[in-house]
Amino acid sequence: MSERRRNLFVLLLVLGLLIASAVVVQTTKTKLGLDLKGGVELVYEAKPTRAMPVPTDEAIARAIDVMRERTNSIGVAETEIQRSGARQINVALPSVTDLKKAIDTVGTTAQLAFYDWEVNVIGPSGKPEPENTAVTGGRYAGSVGALSLYDAILRAKDRPAKVEANNSRDDPIYYAVDTKLKTVYGGGTDKTIASASEAEALTHVPKPKQGSKDVKVYAIQPNTVIVRAEQDDKATNKTDQWYVLQDDVALQGKEIKSPEQDFDRSSGAAGEPVVSFKFTDKGRKIWEDVTRQIAERGSRSVGILSGGANANQHFAIVLDNELVSSPSIDFQKYPDGIPSGNGSQITGGFTIQTAQSLANILKTGALPLKLELISNSLVSATLGQQALDQGLLAGIAGFVIVALFLLVFYRVLGVVAVVALAIYGVYFFALIKLIPVTLTLPGIAGLILTLGVAADANIVIFERVKEEIRGGRSIMAGIATGYKKGLTAIIDANVVTIMVAFILFVLATAGVKGFALTLGLGVIVSLFTAVVATQAILGTMGKSRVLNSPSALGAGGEKSGRFRLDYMGYSKWFFSASGVILLVCALALGAKGINFGIDFESGTRINIALKQNVDEGAVRKVLAQQGLGAAKIQKVQDNKRPGASKFQISTDNLRPNKVADVTESLKKQFPFADNPSSTSIGPTFGKTVANSAVIAIIASLFVISAYIALRFEPKYAVPVLIAVMHDILITAGVYALVGAEVSTATVAALLTILGFSLYDTIIVFDRIRENVPRMPRAAFSQIVNRSMSDVIVRSLATSFCSALPVLALLLFGGETLRAFAFALLVGTISGTYSSVFIAGPVLTHWKEREPLYRRRRASIAAENNGLVPAFATGSASEQVDVGPGRRLRGGERLTAPDAPELGVSRREFDDMVRDLHVEPGSPRRAAVAEPAAPKVSKPELDPTADALPEDVVMDDRREPGTNAKKRPSSAAKRKHRRHGRSR
Repeated sequence: MSERRRNLFVLLLVLGLLIASAVVVQTTKTKLGLDLKGGVELVYEAKPTRAMPVPTDEAIARAIDVMRERTNSIGVAETEIQRSGARQINVALPSVTDLKKAIDTVGTTAQLAFYDWEVNVIGPSGKPEPENTAVTGGRYAGSVGALSLYDAILRAKDRPAKVEANNSRDDPIYYAVDTKLKTVYGGGTDKTIASASEAEALTHVPKPKQGSKDVKVYAIQPNTVIVRAEQDDKATNKTDQWYVLQDDVALQGKEIKSPEQDFDRSSGAAGEPVVSFKFTDKGRKIWEDVTRQIAERGSRSVGILSGGANANQHFAIVLDNELVSSPSIDFQKYPDGIPSGNGSQITGGFTIQTAQSLANILKTGALPLKLELISNSLVSATLGQQALDQGLLAGIAGFVIVALFLLVFYRVLGVVAVVALAIYGVYFFALIKLIPVTLTLPGIAGLILTLGVAADANIVIFERVKEEIRGGRSIMAGIATGYKKGLTAIIDANVVTIMVAFILFVLATAGVKGFALTLGLGVIVSLFTAVVATQAILGTMGKSRVLNSPSALGAGGEKSGRFRLDYMGYSKWFFSASGVILLVCALALGAKGINFGIDFESGTRINIALKQNVDEGAVRKVLAQQGLGAAKIQKVQDNKRPGASKFQISTDNLRPNKVADVTESLKKQFPFADNPSSTSIGPTFGKTVANSAVIAIIASLFVISAYIALRFEPKYAVPVLIAVMHDILITAGVYALVGAEVSTATVAALLTILGFSLYDTIIVFDRIRENVPRMPRAAFSQIVNRSMSDVIVRSLATSFCSALPVLALLLFGGETLRAFAFALLVGTISGTYSSVFIAGPVLTHWKEREPLYRRRRASIAAENNGLVPAFATGSASEQVDVGPGRRLRGGERLTAPDAPELGVSRREFDDMVRDLHVEPGSPRRAAVAEPAAPKVSKPELDPTADALPEDVVMDDRREPGTNAKKRPSSAAKRKHRRHGRSR
């Protein structure tokens, strides 16, 4: 197949894919994430228990299935539940606005337990007191009545541990309490707990002051549970009363089946909603035995109780430490217990909705392991739409800015690049819809950044094409050769970016995964458009009038594309500048530290939009009434509502019900312009994020080093690591200087900086690798200088093009993307500087120490100073005759100034030394010239020289064995043939 037919075939393929992609874009719905659509996101972590010390993959998979069945049962569409890391489960519930209901439905462990009440409720003595229990109307009073949470903890704290098979739990629960204020600060399985973090944790109140002498931590040992009193779902005021129980479960929830929402159809009943269920074979026997024991005890208590008190005994139904129902057993009606053939039912003042919810939870079954809610967030649909609009605006602005730069800088080639960029955009968007990829705000950021990556690939090739044409090739040959030679650098640079994106996707949190996925896909698509589509377009246009002259491509004279400079000679100034910058950054890090966000430190952030203009003091006054007077309140500018005000409230980690109380109190005081959004990060999740960030950075550096070492040589990897660490430290220092908050998006930005920094570095190193065999007698500094001159324009253009979409993110991306773009912009500038002025000089200083390059430098210095090589004996005992009356003793050197003394000319002296017979162990060639030799006016080394005197530059555009003569261009040959024919 001819070249022309191949190009036409490729163009037809590109056109066909373009039409198909346009159809996909038009007909397929974009899958939006919660931060763009609004909804609830929950993150759970599996915790070990006695029954399951290590959560298994099967148990986590079963938990995900149970969660999915629960969300399906309440009609949540497009739910996403996926495993994250070893033990985490991410749950995304689009369009859900009730955070507490979502948590209660999805994450409730549904550990249903039936207790024989009277023999297990703990009295003041610390033991069950069934004979002293008075019951009135199904509610308990007397010595074992309901307690405050503080009193319940005091009653339970001294009971001994007893781990048995019928316990509902097997680990202690710790509560932090203030003995002076009689306030409970929270509970959890961690002994250092000072804030609510467990499912068992109760209503949350402000975190205590650390180190307060009045704050004590009490442990509730296994075999004792504290359960909340029964709540009437129809009541407006919820009770806050608690009971202490001996944890002796009579019947477990796994022994019931077929739970359904029903109505009480018994005689005299009002037809209230109930939850009915049946028993398993084992459950039927246990049920009958337990209810018989309860009925017998009730009949015995008739003589004990007087005054018309109800002697019926009770059993309690407890769901996740909440008392759901406490029905009594009529010992007169059921003296032998309640028959289990028709099952039973749970009553408890249900509404139809709450009865359905409980039935759904019981129907899907208990979660097979213990889950802890470590992070939750609620995003309003309005804020999501606003973020989407800002992201799209930043994307359009990024495309326009990059396109303008390409058109101005590359003229006709720029037009081709813009067309290829448009093709890339359509392909990429269609691929996102086709997979489908859930598009998040970080994902939009990744999409915008890939515009720079796609443009970079074209720039690398275009600069190489221009270089080949300047060297004398025809336009068609220059295009073909430029693509062939530029492909290596493109593949190396993009493979590194893909590896970084892969590491981000595997190790990062869910939000950053979207960024990593879009970045990786964008790099792959950009390779196709830049290498295949652009080459076919240029190949087809190569013989047209549009590309009939090198000037149309921006390729002027042979030297026009280079900026000659002794880059390596100025390396000490570059190192000094970096040292000063790093010192300032180190001082900033030491003095101010890094402002870690709630992603790392844990906490709760609430975003509210008010209809009226309110100052921070008024908001703080309302928060103080909720015990949050120390909260950090930041007013956010709202350009869309000039008379309104937006606030970002940051506090310690709050439970969902506390977040609801805070937002409700604010709403009563100040009318909301939009639904509030909130994010709560627990300490466990923050620790996981921090560990993942460290592992991701270390893994990226290791993989990058291995790849560079394999593709180049091991010594090339060290300057790369130094340059990367240079960029990361500068970015971190700038963050410390300006006090910007570090979040998971910042970690993604840092890892992206690795890719961008390496992109430039690899371009430079690829040219160095290419020039090493072409300059066999040059010093390494000369090779690097020549390489820098060849690629400096390309390097600066790619960096500038990468920075343009980042600048668009910074200007148009909104508050969420602004911090991310800021880190990227700092890193891109630093990465460009380090790749040219840090990585290259470090590599040069190291390579110059190799024996090969030391000898080359010595030879260059000797020749430039008019010296011949020196000879010396190997040891003090050796003596060699080197001419009439001249004997070279041990340690002496023979140099050119000795020639007159021997009565010979310098040329004869040179020949004499060359022909000198050297016995083993006799005179050896010295590594350096004689220091005392007189210097001439020539410089010791021309660092910007393309090649050395008498050197052979192995360039395929030059004749072998020559230094400057080029092969005639095709145009010159055609002109010569025309003149020949005319003669």
